[in-house]
Amino acid sequence: MTNPESVAKEPASQVVGLESLEVVRPQALTMEISRRLLEYLLAGNVEPGEKLPSERRLSEIFGVGRSVVREAIKPLALLGLVEVRQGDGTYLKSMESDLLPQVIGWGLLLGTKRTLDLVEARRHIEVIVAGLAAERRDEEDLEALSVALQGMHEAEKADDYVAADIAFHLAVATAAKNETLYEVMSSVRSLLQVWIAKVGVSVGLSVSAAEHDSIFEAIKNGDTEAAAQTMDAHMEWAVEHLVKTLEDERG
Repeated sequence: MTNPESVAKEPASQVVGLESLEVVRPQALTMEISRRLLEYLLAGNVEPGEKLPSERRLSEIFGVGRSVVREAIKPLALLGLVEVRQGDGTYLKSMESDLLPQVIGWGLLLGTKRTLDLVEARRHIEVIVAGLAAERRDEEDLEALSVALQGMHEAEKADDYVAADIAFHLAVATAAKNETLYEVMSSVRSLLQVWIAKVGVSVGLSVSAAEHDSIFEAIKNGDTEAAAQTMDAHMEWAVEHLVKTLEDERG
């Protein structure tokens, strides 16, 4: 385990878990470093609550400027994996549960194939959950869905929209009355956060919000088939826009 206090004194090649990382290519440099840092953290080289090597040390290890390292850390912070404390450093966040269930949320950093696998899995889960929600929802569930839907339509900032969108999908999972499926949906919250943000920004928040109206109506009407179909159509639409956004980002 790397001792944060000793990192600054160690030559770059001696930082445990990072010494085997190859020099990254200029192409897609930030994303590449994000993936390498993710691999380093998942290997257990840093425990929750521990400090990562400093930006200066990481820049020496990777042979890049500190600004590149800083940008590479941002996706990890967005996904809730690390906490950046201004003037102090970057820490692996403490988790109430084991880190491994969160891997699905970090998959967006693991390459196109892994990302598309996760997206495909989420699509099928959402369709199943929506059908069950239409069959089993109660008035409390409908109220939660309505509030979340209203929040999406009224959101002016991306962060507010993402929060409302995640609340909507988790409310659908709650309405399904299946604890296992709810736990699966909860475990992909980080993936949802990144996915929703990318799609929402690319197509516009109001357009993305409108995609959920028919899902809500089908669940409200107790129409199992329509709920599954409308969710599947929404997922197909979202996947299409997410893939396009990812392709645009990677050039």
